[in-house]
Amino acid sequence: MSDGRSERVGLTGRPLRIAVVNWQCRDNPLAGGAEIHLHEIFGRLASQGHEVTLLCGGWPGCPPRATLDGIDVHRVGTRATFPLHAQRYWHALLAPRGFDVLVEDINKVPVFTPWWQAPPVVALVPHLFGGTAFQELAAPLAAAVWLAERPLPFVYRHCAFEAISESTRDDLVSRGVRKDRIRVIFPGIDTASYTPDPASRAARPVFAYLGRLKKYKGVDLVVRAFAQCGVPAATLEIAGAGEFRAELEQLAVHLGVADRVRFLGRIDETEKCALLRRAWATVFASPKEGWGITNLEAAASGTPVIASNSPGIRESVRHGETGFLVPHGDVAAMAESMRNLSGERALVERLGVAARQFAEGFTWENAAQETAAHLHEVVSKEEGR
Repeated sequence: MSDGRSERVGLTGRPLRIAVVNWQCRDNPLAGGAEIHLHEIFGRLASQGHEVTLLCGGWPGCPPRATLDGIDVHRVGTRATFPLHAQRYWHALLAPRGFDVLVEDINKVPVFTPWWQAPPVVALVPHLFGGTAFQELAAPLAAAVWLAERPLPFVYRHCAFEAISESTRDDLVSRGVRKDRIRVIFPGIDTASYTPDPASRAARPVFAYLGRLKKYKGVDLVVRAFAQCGVPAATLEIAGAGEFRAELEQLAVHLGVADRVRFLGRIDETEKCALLRRAWATVFASPKEGWGITNLEAAASGTPVIASNSPGIRESVRHGETGFLVPHGDVAAMAESMRNLSGERALVERLGVAARQFAEGFTWENAAQETAAHLHEVVSKEEGR
């Protein structure tokens, strides 16, 4: 190859033509951790010389085409209509390009790309909702999400899978996906942007929650635990947006801690880094996650994590070493962990040092290289048939 792409691809093998399908890109106002994960990995693959095209949903007024992180982005429909437009757009404009592989990022309802007569499909799974959908959505919609996940083992039975945690792999296996078809590739963390700064730590205990204010995230458990911890000097700062905010504000009033619970709304990266550095711990009470990237961002910032011992989350916290894991829903145990950290600043710093060392073991470069190697395996196996 004479265009220089093969030199940039290096150890990952020949340049691949990769199609990625996801409901959203990172510029979508509703984008979250799954979109960060997608762009961190496939943006790196694009920079290495692979051709990466993303088919995703859009939002009102968005441009239909964009280039993000070297990825050629095609937006069709919206959050509500993307699956109605995606397959038709694929056949009309993208399938003729002759992609080597199609990666479907299944972080919401699957769009069943194996039925698209596409190239080999790799199902990338951050996590599956399962029964947690009923904690957030109205019963009819939750049932639709739950039912949409049921055919996964059948529709994707000939596909390779990538899971971002062992918990997600185990979930897939429990649903009937063969374990030997699943490659676990852990996400990375930007340890250059998220860094410790002990001088920025607040003089008095500050606990932080960062994430969407959704009912299924268990933020109400965090507020209840904060109210029970019995540390009048402590504050709780909640960063994020979502329709659950009004109920959380009312809960703080009801529990008598409204004057010590600050709702920051959506914050930018600079504010996020500052919050992680000043916090004595972040607190996370979700019943299930794919991984818990915010936990690693806190760890990289030298800040301990208190979290539910839930699937996905437990892999991003080392109990007693980088923070504390408590039984999900055990408000008293979470409150006790807050109380213990509040009374021992030296413990906060000791856990923070270990957390930083733990976070440094996860890099996006490694995740990208492992992804490229896996995609090459899939393509080579298909070409060898």
